[in-house]
Amino acid sequence: MSTYQSFADRVRRLDRAICALGPLAAATGTPTPEGQEWFDLLRNKLLAELDLPPLLVVAIVGGTNIGKSVIFNHLAGEVASAASPLAAGTKHPVCFVPKELADPALLGRLFEPFKLCDWRSADDPLGESPENRLFWRVGPAMPPRLLLLDVPDVDSDAEVNWRRARAIRQTADVLVAVLTQQKYNDAAVKRFFRAAVEADKPIVVVFNQCEMEADAEYWPRWLATFRETTGARPELVYAVPYDRRAAEELRLPFHAISAGCELAAEAASPQAASSKPASAASSKPPRLRDDLAALRFDEIKIRTFRGALRRVLDPQHGLPAYLDSILAAADDFSSAAAALSTAEMARIGWPSLPTGVLVDEIRDWWDDSRQPWSRRVHGFYRVLGRGATWPLRTAWNSMAGPRSDPLAVFQRREREAVVLAVEKLLDELDRLARVGNDVLRPRLLSMLGGHARASVLERVQAAHENLPAVDEHYRRFLRAELDAWRSSSPRAVRFLQSLDHAAAVARPAITVALFFTGLHFAGDLAGQAAAQAAGATAGHLAAEAAIAGGFTGGGEALVSTTSEGVRQAAGRLFGRLQSRYAQQRAGWLAEWLENELLGDLLADLRRGAEVPREAAFQEVETAARTLS
Repeated sequence: MSTYQSFADRVRRLDRAICALGPLAAATGTPTPEGQEWFDLLRNKLLAELDLPPLLVVAIVGGTNIGKSVIFNHLAGEVASAASPLAAGTKHPVCFVPKELADPALLGRLFEPFKLCDWRSADDPLGESPENRLFWRVGPAMPPRLLLLDVPDVDSDAEVNWRRARAIRQTADVLVAVLTQQKYNDAAVKRFFRAAVEADKPIVVVFNQCEMEADAEYWPRWLATFRETTGARPELVYAVPYDRRAAEELRLPFHAISAGCELAAEAASPQAASSKPASAASSKPPRLRDDLAALRFDEIKIRTFRGALRRVLDPQHGLPAYLDSILAAADDFSSAAAALSTAEMARIGWPSLPTGVLVDEIRDWWDDSRQPWSRRVHGFYRVLGRGATWPLRTAWNSMAGPRSDPLAVFQRREREAVVLAVEKLLDELDRLARVGNDVLRPRLLSMLGGHARASVLERVQAAHENLPAVDEHYRRFLRAELDAWRSSSPRAVRFLQSLDHAAAVARPAITVALFFTGLHFAGDLAGQAAAQAAGATAGHLAAEAAIAGGFTGGGEALVSTTSEGVRQAAGRLFGRLQSRYAQQRAGWLAEWLENELLGDLLADLRRGAEVPREAAFQEVETAARTLS
């Protein structure tokens, strides 16, 4: 593959990658690169000309009322663009092309921002239109491979005019800068040509409307000022006298000016003009059109391509700066997402689930593993025990007062924790709405308007009231933990089952023996206490065995270790179960907040934060590196 073809392929690859990145960047609030100099050079210069035949685009540019159209008509060899002492005001570019380049498809690609229109008269480009039009025709006097354009004013009061001039500047290979005593130091003109210099566009200076003798001493100052304020190093410099009649008859002379800003004595070539200064005009001054035709097309083309690419890859004002802006926006999104992380907001001091609730769940799990006859016996005596101890509980409550339901206390404390978490999130939303970035602020203000705060707190409390203390998701987790212990500790399971069966056999005998002691009431209480003890022993042993087996991996140790070791293991498992419970409840709150309060905001923030890690972003970076 040729070097040029490789270059062309890389430019296309870069363009495709930027196109793919565009929607992702827009999602972060990063403005589209369209309208930025580097992007327009990529599109209007590099991409537009990659597959075109070798040609040179020469644009006549400058400020208002300086005779650009007169210069253009002289180079075109006919009155192609209206010129008037009253400043006719070219509003649309006019392009003259040689016969071999008269291809609308070629021109449409070259001047993509414009709609091509057939040129019919010199007044065509004067019409007002919101459309970007470019009037073109074949110019019989045009040199081969050279396209000549008359361009709207670069300092026009109408923004659309200088935007059109800017688009032509990006496409052009050579700029003919038409300057006058009034316009050579104009701020808008200098700004226009500074951008051209940054893209390494060759510039030809034409001082127009000159008093040849009177102005000769000022040309050095004008040119020095133009060079210093724009950075331009003109390839050629000409002076054109002020002569209205000669302008109308297309016979204005173009006097070449030497490097010393003197009129050239010979007109053989621009090189001679720059190397042989003299003090008087030549009788046969060089013609600018011929000098342009004599320019080294290929060298200029390579130079303008290289200059455009350098502008595209400029760290401060090119593609790298665009990527940096995306990175900064993504960082803002990441910070906002972190600040609004519902998981973090839900990370508060959750109350512990009452131990009795967990023990009941473990007892139910153990009960499912009993033999049917054992399950019936234990179930009967559990009910009997609750009935028999009812008088004792009633008497105790009458003396000590009613005992608070641990589950009700837990639910009240959990509701307080939920409200605290939501208030914390609302406070953070309010803070970001006041000091946050431009992406967040408008969305947060609308989210927090009116009575939103009170409404959110009411809704989350209502949702919490409908939340069961132990849901099926947590119950499945707990049983899976206990099932894992059962599988890993078969000896402990067999031991506990034997105890459990023995307790089931012993319960009726204990009850009958106590009944026949003659101390019926005392015996009944003692019998119930014994029944409770017998019933609780197997259940608690099962729980502790599950705890020891689940955490120490040695359920068999239950038989040989001390009760203190078993209690420590039980504590560890209960801690684990409580931690998982808190995580699940926090997850519920985080999900509720995201669905009911933040909506799509968090998802959008997370997507924005991920843009630098997207394949499209990395492809742009890779394509830019290969071109640099």
